[in-house]
Amino acid sequence: MKRSMFARLVTVSIVIILTFATVLLGVFYSYSRQNAINRSVNQLKSQGRDLAYLAGTAQYDVLTGTLGYNSVTRKYIEWKAQNLYNQFNAYCIVIDRWGKGLVYIDRSLLNDEDIIATLNSTELVETMNAVLQGQEVELQTSTENGTMFTVAIPWMQSDRIQGAVVIQTASQTIRAAYTGMLIPLLAATVIAIIVAVLLIFLLTRQIVRPLTQMELSANAMAEGNFSIRAQELGSRETRSLARSFNGMAVQLEELETSRRDFVANVSHELRSPITSIQGYMQSMLDGTIRPEDQPRYMQVVLDETRRLSKLISSLLNLSRIEREDAVPAYTVFDINELTRRVLITKLTQIEEKEIEIIADFETDPCFVRADNDQITQVLVNLLDNAIKFSFERGKITVSSRVEKQTVFVRVADDGEGILPEDAAHIFDRFYTADKAHTGGKGTGLGLAICKRILEKHGQKIYTVASPAGAAFEFTLEKGEALPASPTAEQDEA
Repeated sequence: MKRSMFARLVTVSIVIILTFATVLLGVFYSYSRQNAINRSVNQLKSQGRDLAYLAGTAQYDVLTGTLGYNSVTRKYIEWKAQNLYNQFNAYCIVIDRWGKGLVYIDRSLLNDEDIIATLNSTELVETMNAVLQGQEVELQTSTENGTMFTVAIPWMQSDRIQGAVVIQTASQTIRAAYTGMLIPLLAATVIAIIVAVLLIFLLTRQIVRPLTQMELSANAMAEGNFSIRAQELGSRETRSLARSFNGMAVQLEELETSRRDFVANVSHELRSPITSIQGYMQSMLDGTIRPEDQPRYMQVVLDETRRLSKLISSLLNLSRIEREDAVPAYTVFDINELTRRVLITKLTQIEEKEIEIIADFETDPCFVRADNDQITQVLVNLLDNAIKFSFERGKITVSSRVEKQTVFVRVADDGEGILPEDAAHIFDRFYTADKAHTGGKGTGLGLAICKRILEKHGQKIYTVASPAGAAFEFTLEKGEALPASPTAEQDEA
C-alpha cells in the first residue's frame, strides 16, 4: 500500500533532520573533544614550564645526579606537584639528561606498573632525545589499561639543557574534561529534533491539507458534481493552485451546462422538423389532407427538409471548425471583392424584401490574410442574419476600414436590433432558436460558427452600437497587396 504524500514528506523530513543532527552532533563533539584535549595538554605544559623553571634554579650535581633545593623551592615544587595531581590526576617527574636519577617523584608512583612501563619505554628515550634538542614534547602512549598522555618540558641550567620535567596522566582524566558536556549536548539535540519534527508536521499538514481538499473536490467532479469548490488555504502557491482549480471547476461547470443545453437544443431542433414531416406525410397517406391541398403541404414538407438539411450542415461545419487540428488555410485576398461576391449570391433574397445595400469601403481594394472559404462562411452568416431581421424596404450597410495592421469589417441592418438581455448570449449555440424570440427564423448556430472561425484565426467578432438595428464587426489581419500577374499587364497594354 502506497503511503500518502503527507507521510512521505514527514518521513523524508525527519530522516533529513536526524541525519543533519547526527552529523552536526558528531562534528561538534569531535571539535569539542579535541579542543578540550588541547586545552588540558596546554595547561599541563604550562605547569611543566613552571616546574622546569624551578628545577633550573636549583643546584645540580652531575656526579650524584641530584638537585639541591632550599626549603622554599622544595615546598613550592611539592605544592605544584600536588596541585597537578589534584586537578589533572597527573604525576610529575624531574629527570636528568640521561633519563636516570629520579630527582623528584612521588613514591607512590613506584607502585604504578603503567607509569614504570611508560618510563622504561622506547617512547621515553625518543622523547628525551627531542627534549635535549630544546623541543617540548606531547606524547600519547597506549597501555593495557588505556592511553597515557605525556608532556615533557626541557629544564636548563647554565644555558644548557640538563633534563626534562615529565608530566603524565591517564586518558580518563583528559576525557573527563569533555565527556561532561555530552549529556547536555545530547539533551539539547533531542529537544531541537522534537521541536523541528513538530514544526515539520504542522507545516506539512498545512501544505498537504489544501491538496487533500482539492483531491476530494476532483473526485466529486469526476462523479459529475461541478459545483464543488476547493478552499483557498495554505501558502501562496497552494492558494494560487486552489484559485486555478476553482477557475477550472467553473469552466467545466459552464462546459457541462453548455453540453447539456447543446444536446437538448439539437434534439429539439431535429425533432421539430421530423415531427412536422412525419405528421404531414401520415395525413396525406391517411387521406386526411385532400388531394387538391396536398401540393401546399408538400411544400411545407420540402421547407422542413431544407431546414433540417441546413441544421445538419451547420452542425457539421461547427464540428469541423472546432477540431484541434483544424488550421485555417491562409491566403491573401481582397475582402471587399469577397463581400461583393457574397452579396451577389443573396440577390434573390435582397430583391424579395427590396433591401437597399450600401457599401462603404474606406480602402479599395483591401487585402487581408485569412482562410478565404471560412471568411466567406462568416460573411454569409452575417448577411443572412441581416436580411432576415431587416424590415421590408430596409437597408443593410457593409463596410471595411484599416487601422495599422488590422482590417475591420462591419455588417449592419436597420431591423429590430438586439435586446439588452440577449446581448451577452448572442454568440451562444442555439440561443437564437430558443431564447431570442425569432419565430423559427434560424438555427442559432450562425453566430457561434462565426465566432469559432475568427477565434481560430486569432481574431474577434463583437456587436457594436448602432442607431437602429444590429451591427456586427469582426477583425482580420491585414495582407500585402498581391503583385500584378504578367497576363494582366499584357491585357492592359
